[in-house]
Parts: sequence; structure tokens; C-alpha cells
Amino acid sequence: MSYRIATIPGDGIGVDVTAAAITVLDAVQPGIEWTEFDWSCAQYLRTGAMMPADGPDLLAGFDAILLGAVGFPGVPDHVSLWGLLIPLRRAFGQYVNLRPVRLLPGTESALRGRTADDLDILIVRENSEGEYSEIGGIHNPGRPEEFVLQESVFSRVGCERIMRYAFERAAERDGSVCSATKSNGLIHSMPYWDSVFADVAADYPDITTRTVHVDALAAEIVLRPDRLDVIVASNLFGDILSDLAAAVTGGLGLAPSGNINPDRSAPSMFEAVHGSAPDIAGQGIANPVAQILAGAMMLDHLGAHAPAAAIHRAVDEVLAEGNVRTPDLDGTSTTDELATAIATRAAASVTDAAAHPG
Repeated sequence: MSYRIATIPGDGIGVDVTAAAITVLDAVQPGIEWTEFDWSCAQYLRTGAMMPADGPDLLAGFDAILLGAVGFPGVPDHVSLWGLLIPLRRAFGQYVNLRPVRLLPGTESALRGRTADDLDILIVRENSEGEYSEIGGIHNPGRPEEFVLQESVFSRVGCERIMRYAFERAAERDGSVCSATKSNGLIHSMPYWDSVFADVAADYPDITTRTVHVDALAAEIVLRPDRLDVIVASNLFGDILSDLAAAVTGGLGLAPSGNINPDRSAPSMFEAVHGSAPDIAGQGIANPVAQILAGAMMLDHLGAHAPAAAIHRAVDEVLAEGNVRTPDLDGTSTTDELATAIATRAAASVTDAAAHPG
């Protein structure tokens, strides 16, 4: 089956790892039609915009989007985020940010003595509202009484749908759901979040639930990650917790994510968790694993389950063997060498599966 995929390599190592991921994806899923869009901080510096005004319209007809990373010195982070990522997430109804966190074979956790059995968490982050709102502004600018308002938005629809998505994923994993809150400090938004969570949880009586303050939950990720299965969190809390969880499982270079439109009325967008790391861009040493796994998430979302599984097996096997590793994993291999090793192994896995069905 063929797919039309839009790529936005972006800035820095986003360009490097996107090319590497395409190498692996082409090895397991022939016939993908790739279309690249040069939307980046470089374009912003040239034109004053991260993407053209009709950017979402240009992407709407694709099956999915593979995003590299955006961010570059001289362009404020809020410009790159609000100029590209957030508009696309909202234009396409990508209200789920899905971040699987897993300790991969052959890698070590930053947590002493923890194994893969202890570190397998799925973080479901609300991706369209919450604390990441445009409502607010600077008032009385330049005067002694200057102040800033930054409003949060928590709708019942927004809270309920992300929570139901988390419960459905937990049911698939035969797991539990932990809700991140801060109702002891945020007097309106988080008690409301908690009340909606309780309502949704009542529809899933067979799934164990907990509600934990986000600061205590951050500590639990470090001290007792084995207690955690699916975490559902607001936009800000999910963003912070998922980066923390990725860091304790070996680093952001290994962590993929998906911006998911669950009803598939528009394309979903897949990306690595890490940033653009402009200090090492173009040197051929960036770790492509996170972007490769983001590509596997994309294939799985599109229904190409066997090729996606082949990529996961190949990543596990190559990292477990330890012969091909980038410098961040204490190796000397290049980005392309690691991608080629994974692509070769994944293609062989697909061929073997086709020759021995069942």
C-alpha cells in the first residue's frame, strides 16, 4: 500500500534525522510518496513567517506528516512554536500528543538499577488547549504598574476526550491510568480537570486509577517508575513530564512522539521529542533513533502494522548488539551508519515475515 507523506525537516539536526528516518521507512514500506516542505526558522528569517498562510491547506491532503525539529539561534522559541507546530496541531485536530517512554535494549537508564520492566510508560498529553493558550497579554506596558495575564483553557470536551483516549490505551495495555493534577494550587482549572477525570473513570470500572499532584508525580517517575503505566496530563504538565520520563530512559535522542487526530479527519504529525541541536547539525553525529521510531509510530497509525513492528525489532536488536552507536550512546558511528544498520535489519525482518507468514 502506498502513502502520501509530507516532510518538514525544519532546522538543525531535524534535517539530518528526517533523512535517516526516510531511509528506514523506505526500506520497510516501498512506495511512499514523499513531499518536502522547507518550513523552518531559516524561512522565518527570510520571509517573516515559519510557513505560508495557507500552510495547513497545503498539508491537508496528505496521509501524515513527518516533522523534524524547529528552533534556531536568533529566532525566539515562542516564534518557532506558535509559527508552525501549534497552528498545525490545532488546524488538524491533533488533540492527542502521544509519547511512549521505554527503556530500549542495550541502553542504560539514568536511574540506578532500573530495567526495561520498570520503564514502560505511555504519556497522553492534551495537545490543543490547557495552559498553552493565546488568551492574555501585557497590560500597561512600560509603566510601573505593568502586568501580564496568561489564561488557561479547560473545556469539558477537551478534558473528556483526552481522558477517554488514555483509558482506551490503558485497556489495550491491560494497565492503569494516573492523572496529573495540581488542584492544591490551581483553584479552578485543576479541580475541574479532576472532576472530569472522575466522571470518565466511572465508565471504565475495570481500570485502576490514581490522581497525583504533578510535582509528586515527577518524583515518582524518578523514584518509582514501575508503578506507572498510562499517564494523562494537561498540555503543560504532559510536556514537562514526558521530557523528564524520556531523560530517565536514556535521553531525548531515543524518544518519539505523535500528534494524533484520533478520528482521522485530518493528517496526524509525528516527530522526535528532542530539539534541533544546532550545535551538532550537519556533522553526521545526531542520534536518529527517536525520529526513526516516530516514523514507526506513523506507519502504525496508518495501518502498516507489520513494517512498524519490523522497525521496532530492528531498533531493539541493533541497540542491544551495541556495535553501531552514535556518540551520545558512547559510540563512534554516524547518523547514516546507524540508520543504515536499522534499515538493513528491518528490511530483513519484513522479508522473513513475508516468507514465513503466521
